[in-house]
Amino acid sequence: MEKKITVLAGDGIGPEIVAEARRVLDRVAEVFGHRFDYTYVDIGGCAIDKYGVPITDGGMDACRRADSVLLGAVGGPKWDGCPPSVRPEKALLAVRKELGLFANLRPTKLFPQLAGSSPLRDEAAEGGIDLLIVRELTGGVYFGEKTTKTVGGELVATDVMSYSEHEIERIGRVAFETAMKRRRRLASVDKANVLETSRLWRRTMHRLAEEYPEVGYSDILVDNTAMQLIKNPSQFDVIVTENMFGDILSDEASMLTGSIGMMPSASLSSGTLGMYEPIHGSAPDIAGLDAANPLGTVLSAAMMLRYSFGMAAEADAVEAAVGSVLLDGYRTFDIMSDGCTRVSCSRMGSLVAERI
Repeated sequence: MEKKITVLAGDGIGPEIVAEARRVLDRVAEVFGHRFDYTYVDIGGCAIDKYGVPITDGGMDACRRADSVLLGAVGGPKWDGCPPSVRPEKALLAVRKELGLFANLRPTKLFPQLAGSSPLRDEAAEGGIDLLIVRELTGGVYFGEKTTKTVGGELVATDVMSYSEHEIERIGRVAFETAMKRRRRLASVDKANVLETSRLWRRTMHRLAEEYPEVGYSDILVDNTAMQLIKNPSQFDVIVTENMFGDILSDEASMLTGSIGMMPSASLSSGTLGMYEPIHGSAPDIAGLDAANPLGTVLSAAMMLRYSFGMAAEADAVEAAVGSVLLDGYRTFDIMSDGCTRVSCSRMGSLVAERI
């Protein structure tokens, strides 16, 4: 099988972690008889430095033409002073919108080998942590109208949060279908006691729930969800929520695994095109030191194999290789513990690739 992958390495540690994900993908291609063709595109701060914009029209075209997109990380203090219209993060929103990437899947799974790295007590995690957050990605307050004006002699800023019924139904179906492939439990997160958008969200989700009687469905308020993720994360299977709530909750959930460096994600369209990225940032303080944890990016590549390319066996092989390396005690600095062997970013990538 031949697939075209557009690579958006980005800023900071982005090029380093993406290089290791590519090393693993190249090994998959070798072992399973595939061919992956890569097109590299500047995005974020490095694109601003070169072209004055966070992504060029040509770069966006390369994303459209790809079978899938692999992203590293964007941004850093160097570009904090950029106008809002050309900030590095603006490119991510543009790619998501342009490619119709409305569904963000963020798995949170605690590898048994890393149980000691989780901040939770053993009894809090004894039920196992294996949940998936399905976040709506192209609507809500992040994409709503934004204004700043002077009222009564002072500045007043407004961000509009809005959702249409079809946007909610679209992400809801992804969540129900995903739950059907897992343990058939779905928690829908909202703030229906306060927000009108959440009331529409809840009504729409209740209607969808009637079409999926096999799925155990529940509503839960966002503040309670934040507490329950710490108190008893094993109660969750699939969580679905809107854009801003999902952004916050998925970052909270990521720390249950001991390091945000372990966390992959997938942003999917209504077809097979997707963008895959670790959820951590560009970490400019360790850029160029070969110290970053590439496993979140490697596991994102595994999600690419599974969701965009339909290569389930290949995805299983990558995930098993990661587990094998961790079982043998190899660790990057962020997940290092007593009795383990600390390795660099590039060495970790090599170890995973060797075991496929």
